[in-house]
Amino acid sequence: MIKKYQRSFDQISEIVADTERFFTDEKIDPALRMKVDLSLEELFVNMVNYNTETEQDIKIEMRPIEGGLEVSLTDYDVERFDPTLAGEVDINAPLTDRVPGGLGLYLVLKMADSIHYEYHDRKSKITFTNRTAAWEKGQDV
Repeated sequence: MIKKYQRSFDQISEIVADTERFFTDEKIDPALRMKVDLSLEELFVNMVNYNTETEQDIKIEMRPIEGGLEVSLTDYDVERFDPTLAGEVDINAPLTDRVPGGLGLYLVLKMADSIHYEYHDRKSKITFTNRTAAWEKGQDV
């Protein structure tokens, strides 16, 4: 699946519906849906919130891979921001000691089996994979 979405929070419900169709059509393990939906939403919302220098649509690509799927989000005409370099979040710190922001990216980094960032010609692309637990253990899925 390859599709572009407008830079609007209103698009999240359409993204979730498209993800559901993709999982069904490609027979992807539904146990991965929550991780994928949460990661997609967090990354998409960050692009809409922080890449305000552009009005171009955000492209989302999903493709099946062995044991799961690979998802890419591409944002055009934006400054570099590598989410893989986001700092650690001390989830054990009291709320009064925490600095706002960063928790969503921290969760994406923890939920993804792999995450990769590319940037060139003002094009930012984040790719993550999620696989089933059975595949990770080398079992048949």
